[in-house]
Amino acid sequence: MAGAAPLKGEKAMSEKRTLGFVGTGLMGAPMTARLLAAGNRVVVWNRTRAKAEPLVAKGAVLVESAADVARQADIVFMCLTDTNAVEEAVFGADGIAAGASEGAILVDFSSIQPEATRAFAKRLEAETGMRWLDAPVSGGVPGAEAGTLAIMAGGTQDVFEAVKPFVLQMAAQFTLMGPTGAGQTTKLCNQVIVGCTMAVLAEAARLATNAGVDATRLPEALAGGFADSKPLQLFVPRMVNGQHEPPLGHVYTMLKDLDSVGELARASASPVPFTAMAAEQFRLLSVRGGNDADALEIFKLSGASKL
Repeated sequence: MAGAAPLKGEKAMSEKRTLGFVGTGLMGAPMTARLLAAGNRVVVWNRTRAKAEPLVAKGAVLVESAADVARQADIVFMCLTDTNAVEEAVFGADGIAAGASEGAILVDFSSIQPEATRAFAKRLEAETGMRWLDAPVSGGVPGAEAGTLAIMAGGTQDVFEAVKPFVLQMAAQFTLMGPTGAGQTTKLCNQVIVGCTMAVLAEAARLATNAGVDATRLPEALAGGFADSKPLQLFVPRMVNGQHEPPLGHVYTMLKDLDSVGELARASASPVPFTAMAAEQFRLLSVRGGNDADALEIFKLSGASKL
């Protein structure tokens, strides 16, 4: 934003500093660990305190509320499950807004609805002067642990540049896609590809299995060909071998994102027939296996395996 207030103290971006992280779950914990490993002081808060406590052993400072995080850090990262969780963490009692200050930055790694992002960003800046960058991630837990995430952002160029050195401690790719909400829209495009790919890979692996071919060898056999991809190499062995701990992602998260794709598609008159079919498969998995089922258990829907 032109004329936006500088970060508190006008600290040089290259120096180690106090950062905040709200939401230290499946993705947030390894992302926070990478910030700590890079030498930053990181103040953390999580609704379920026990999920944040292991980070204390790595050097994190655990505080009592999201507001306390914002009081100590002028760059606050956040990674939560859905739109409602984000709204509560930011605007609820003792939320980020209660501790925010003029010129601070909130980087939201959560995957939420683009329209909600725009509304939240406008409200936060109007009420506190804190600026918002939507920055959903792709790469799953392995990417978070390895620092190889792809992160797509929506916001202003100056805010993007201010946080870039720290985001790249957690990610290999960080791209500004446009104004506020553009990051979330790009993530939905990502989820169209990932969700449909999961469904197609499950179908191919089931066909191979039922026809008497060792499906675990598909990644090797197809490597380098037009069907090769990171999802093929990572997902198919886990599907066929029933490896679901730790989960690469919960079915709730995938279904939530694909349903958001449907809403955006209707609003923009965009046909998404394959996404709609994939969403219904994940909805069936959710009913049979529960919201916390690994999304890759979609493979089990077409076979005799028990959920």
